[in-house]
Amino acid sequence: MNPAAGTALAVLLSLVSAAGYALAAVAQSRLAAASPAAPDGRGALRALLARGQWWWAVGLNAAGALAHVAALHYGPLTLVQPLGALTLVAALPLGAYCARRRVTRTEWRGALWTLGGLVGLVAVTGPTAPGEALSLAESLVVAAATALLIAALASGRLHGRARGGSDGRSGRGLGHATASGIASGVASALTQTLTAALALDLPGTEPSWWQTALLAVLISGFASGGLLLSQAAYRGGLAAPLAVVNLSNPAAAAVIGVALLGETFRAGAWGWLVAAGASMVAARGVILLTKGGTGEAAPAPEASAAGVAAPLASGASAASAASPAPAREVLPAPRPSGRPGLPDLRPGLRDLPGVPGLPGLPELPELPSLPGLSGLAAPDGESAHAPIAG
Repeated sequence: MNPAAGTALAVLLSLVSAAGYALAAVAQSRLAAASPAAPDGRGALRALLARGQWWWAVGLNAAGALAHVAALHYGPLTLVQPLGALTLVAALPLGAYCARRRVTRTEWRGALWTLGGLVGLVAVTGPTAPGEALSLAESLVVAAATALLIAALASGRLHGRARGGSDGRSGRGLGHATASGIASGVASALTQTLTAALALDLPGTEPSWWQTALLAVLISGFASGGLLLSQAAYRGGLAAPLAVVNLSNPAAAAVIGVALLGETFRAGAWGWLVAAGASMVAARGVILLTKGGTGEAAPAPEASAAGVAAPLASGASAASAASPAPAREVLPAPRPSGRPGLPDLRPGLRDLPGVPGLPGLPELPELPSLPGLSGLAAPDGESAHAPIAG
């Protein structure tokens, strides 16, 4: 196959991979919205495995992964990896279509910011030459450290989530999304080690059968854990968790490559600066995506209050027009009585102006036992007390 045909096939397979991942993410998001987790979390995994929609999502994820691997076979990493970021762009309209709504302008802006940051990050993190694989000892250390990090992220200790409300669900979802991306990135690194072990290309002594089997078990565990964590992340929405998964996956692979495999960013010091700037751009996109999927705003409290008060006002006007009230005496405004929070109730309460047929209120004795109500006198010196409406 000539280079041009190989590049075209790599692009096509990358698009198929992005579409598969996007469809899987939408299916997982709808499943998470339709199946709220129980408060104690018991039986959640069993109920999830019993849903056919879940297995469709698993199949779509597997198809996307196979298409991605095939694209890497026909095209360079610098071409295939940035095209994988199109998953987010494809998932936004798909998710909005399934939810019967439109993609908001904030969501599109967030997607473009995240896409730009992800492309910039991937462009400088790939090695210029094929890197070495992790040794068995390094693989075990990476697996143990990653398991601890994932446990902290999944429990919510490393992200500042709010207490309760939608902000808490969103923050916890982003923590699960970060853990999912890290688990998938580590699974990819361990897969590279397993491939080298099967080809007997690992440095040092030849790995035994149980060491190779242990690597396979670790890969299966991290891959399955990443899938389950992404399912939990989509309880807080679709766009922002998907963006975080797509960002944390190459970031975890880059950390492993730089720390253990002797890799470095392209263009030296400028590559580090580009990676830092791309990370900030992507973070801005995630923030926009977090705010963009909230839907239409609820009516303002003022408008709601006006809508409720309008019928009351019209009813009062009609009553006033039907029976005009006689002129009534204007009482002076309440004055402070010396006690904080208690108005002065000394104006006369003998008659209720405007209400015919009600005689003046009878004189009541002083009530010294009630603090704040003693010494309430009418203007002519007589003591009177008005009943207090509860």
